[in-house]
Amino acid sequence: MTRMMKHQEYQYLDLLQEVLDQGVRKVDRGTNVVLYSLFGRQTRYDLSQSPPAGGFPLLTTKKVYWKGVLHELYWFMSGQSNIKYLVDNNVHIWDDYPYKIFLKKNFSSKFKVQSSKFSKEEFIDKIRSDSKFAKRWGNLPRIYGEMWRRWPTRTTHTIDQLRFVIRELKEDPDAKNLIVTSWNPEYLYTMATYKDASRFPICHNMFQISQRDGKLSLQLYQRSADLFLGVPFNIASYSLLTIILAKVTGYKPGEFIHTFGDVHIYENHIEQVKEQLKRAPKPFPKVSFTQDFKDIDDFRPEYVQLENYDPHPMLKGDLTVAGGFYEKNES
Repeated sequence: MTRMMKHQEYQYLDLLQEVLDQGVRKVDRGTNVVLYSLFGRQTRYDLSQSPPAGGFPLLTTKKVYWKGVLHELYWFMSGQSNIKYLVDNNVHIWDDYPYKIFLKKNFSSKFKVQSSKFSKEEFIDKIRSDSKFAKRWGNLPRIYGEMWRRWPTRTTHTIDQLRFVIRELKEDPDAKNLIVTSWNPEYLYTMATYKDASRFPICHNMFQISQRDGKLSLQLYQRSADLFLGVPFNIASYSLLTIILAKVTGYKPGEFIHTFGDVHIYENHIEQVKEQLKRAPKPFPKVSFTQDFKDIDDFRPEYVQLENYDPHPMLKGDLTVAGGFYEKNES
């Protein structure tokens, strides 16, 4: 019996090992952090199977921050772009980008030195307690939720891509155009004007759903993937999205297919990765819904119940705030 047949998590573990063994050394231009990288890989998770052969792919060789996965996905699905919702739910995975923008605009281009004037803790507390401050400084325009649900156009009209794919699937179950993208060159990198450029990266930039034999599958293309820290989140988030979309369209869950462009391990995560590779996967948990819903906008995070999650202990790693618009005077 192969490792893949034993447990689906070995796909992820084998990819970690491959990056350690064969990854090409690269340096992130914005932060000068060293990383080891491969290009063009894919993993697949069968969401139709129950444990122990299948189950919900929330990784077990380290504890994954489930609350963060759940609230971040709802933040995307509901079309939100202000971190206040996340802060109010004690989820802080997006704090760094608006804080970086705030310091840049209020203190100095040398914000790394000036940050002591207004700490990140003070910034987040202000987001939590001051709605006017949060409205001004907590917003991340053109982040995933906005692009999924309110794609900006040349007119005042916006496009709800997520609702489009749901409606299109119901009208044409064999449709091949069920794509949601977050990649808009008008606002990204040096393709954008300085004024319009996003100061954060779009990493998991496009997904497509497809129905076949009564099962709904989702394929994600992720152009840049932090394998140790970010990818476990992405696996769980898009697997749950697949299950939710299957529910509101009347199908059973099929596969989550994770296609990578640049997949990498940052140098400051190497020791944690080596520790994780010593651990044997445990059975995946299950997810179920405690309340019925038939429309995507009726979904709420509290409807999701995670059952039988028994992971190995958490392995911590620092987030590299990389990507987005590159400014030479920040390097």
